[in-house]
Formats: sequence, C-alpha cells, structure tokens
Amino acid sequence: MALMNDAIVTHVFTIYIFLAIILFNYYSVSTASNFIKLAKRLKFMTPIYHMTNAIVIYTGAIVAAYVNDLSPTVILMIVAGIFLLVIEIKRYKKMRVIKSTDTKLQEEFMIFAKKVYTIELLVLVGTYILVKIF
Repeated sequence: MALMNDAIVTHVFTIYIFLAIILFNYYSVSTASNFIKLAKRLKFMTPIYHMTNAIVIYTGAIVAAYVNDLSPTVILMIVAGIFLLVIEIKRYKKMRVIKSTDTKLQEEFMIFAKKVYTIELLVLVGTYILVKIF
C-alpha cells in the first residue's frame, strides 16, 4: 500500500509542476518582446511540458488501475490530459512555421499562445476542482 501512496504523491506533485510550467509559458508569452527568443524558449519548454503531462497521465493510470476504478472523474482526467496534449501540439505546429520576417504572424501567434495557455490553465484547474468536489 505504501507504493500506491507514493504513486499518488508523485501524481499530485507532478500536477503542481505541470501547472508551474504552464504558468511559466504564459508569463514568457505575456512578457516577450522578441519573437525569436520566445520561440527558442518555447521550443525548449515543449518537451518538458509533454514529459510532465505524460508523467501525470501515467501515474494517474497506475493509481486508477490499482484501485480498479474507472469512474467519471478518472475519465475526465484522461480526457483533460489528452486535450492538453493536443492543444499544445497545435500551438507548437503554428509556432514552428512562422519566419523571422513575418511580423504579422508573430503578433497573431502571441495572441493565440496566450489563449492556448489560458485554456490550459482553466482545464487543469477546472479538472482539479471537479475531482476534489466529486
């Protein structure tokens, strides 16, 4: 049983790290004045983001499998994890095709990225609140 307690602690701790990464990315987009530096920073943070999301999903799956529970809250967490994965991939794909000379696309991307990170924050916090309530 101590092993499951460790898995739960790891799951929750990783969620907090994941939240910090999302907040850092949002802060980076909000305060960026140079798109090239921002693109390099986000390119560096993207694998860290996905690795953290994978750890959250994996530890959650271990805990759910151990207790033989496939409740609506577990399904909600699975859907939220997959949604966060997909929306971040869409953000990265949009960012990687922007050239250093396309200032209009750069400005549009900044607005888009802020929206994406706001949605990610709302999904993560909303899922956490719903899981705590139910």
